[in-house]
Amino acid sequence: MLRVVCIIAFLSVGVVLMSAAPISDKAKSLHFSSIVIDTHDDTTQRLLDPKFDLGIRHSDGSIDIPRMRDGGLSALFFSIWIPSKITGPQAVKLALDQIDAVRETVRKHPNDLVLATTADEIRAARQQNKIAALIGVEGGHMMGNDLGVLRSFAALGVRYMTLTHMGNTEWADSSTDKPEHNGLTDFGKDVVREMNRLGVIVDVSHISDKTFYNVLATSKAPVFASHSSCRALCDAARNMTDDMIRDLAKHGGVIQINYYVGFLSQEFRDIEKAHPDLEKQVEAEIKKRCGDDEACSSIVGDQIVHEYMQSGKLPRVDWTKIIEHIDHAVKVAGIDHVGLGSDFDGASMPFGMEDASHLPQITEALLQKGYSDSDIRKILGENTLRLLHDVQLAAQSSSPR
Repeated sequence: MLRVVCIIAFLSVGVVLMSAAPISDKAKSLHFSSIVIDTHDDTTQRLLDPKFDLGIRHSDGSIDIPRMRDGGLSALFFSIWIPSKITGPQAVKLALDQIDAVRETVRKHPNDLVLATTADEIRAARQQNKIAALIGVEGGHMMGNDLGVLRSFAALGVRYMTLTHMGNTEWADSSTDKPEHNGLTDFGKDVVREMNRLGVIVDVSHISDKTFYNVLATSKAPVFASHSSCRALCDAARNMTDDMIRDLAKHGGVIQINYYVGFLSQEFRDIEKAHPDLEKQVEAEIKKRCGDDEACSSIVGDQIVHEYMQSGKLPRVDWTKIIEHIDHAVKVAGIDHVGLGSDFDGASMPFGMEDASHLPQITEALLQKGYSDSDIRKILGENTLRLLHDVQLAAQSSSPR
């Protein structure tokens, strides 16, 4: 069965790979026989548009079913996101609407997608030649300070929650806001413990360094960073220091490398900081083209940043920076604690990694760097599967008998 699936995959990607970076036969064989998991994707915003069909190939954005097939993507976490400034019942309602949109998309594409919540279900999806769709909530503000809402999210299939987004919640400090709580409040610790009990992964992307260490001290289950890169290579507050990466690994966690150009390249970040007018120009152009349409804003923002990089207004960032961050994280954390969390359709991608069809390039590059087949499989998805399994086991052991 698996050999048939691989042959189908090879046939479906041929045209795309011809126009992408060269992929060796060995890399193709390894990549398309591996389980490839992306733990953070923002295409959910597009799913809210009744005119958008995930099942057809699009000329914009990064994710649709044809391009997921082209790139050998086995499982994808669809991110549930609203701005941090929206809170209370409205935030809960908007989050539930997005969860419903993901579930409805799966229902409409039964031949290609299946909802998954466990490692075993991801493996089963692959045996059926289907892509596993998983759900992650990007920001604890969407649970409305109510553990009952968190339990409802879990019942609907949510398998991770990022504790904060760009702003603090009432119980946790964000990495990109002024500290208010010195990390996690007592209620924030209750949130972490309840996530452990429910088998929902605690996502430490976006939280402050102090909140991160509070999480490690509180969580009985491994945690992960669903879409963060290495601060040693790019000094962004959203990235993780080497000490944080090591401590995450000691706790059994995984850092999922983010592809956003502003988290990959120090040169890009330096120019951005030195010329804040450029960011204002980009924001003004996005507003002009998209108005208040969040889905449009992400797609068009990526296009504009690419235009600026192409023209020389911003430094060009190539996809090979992703490999540098993967390699650094492996050297710091060990091979069992690194994975992939692209931020597709939510951030500006580097040249050569514009969409999911380019994922086999990661396998090719890791082979060229001397990584073994088994180690590459771990980075592509096996580490994430292990984490899902460990979190589920921790939940089972914490549940009353």
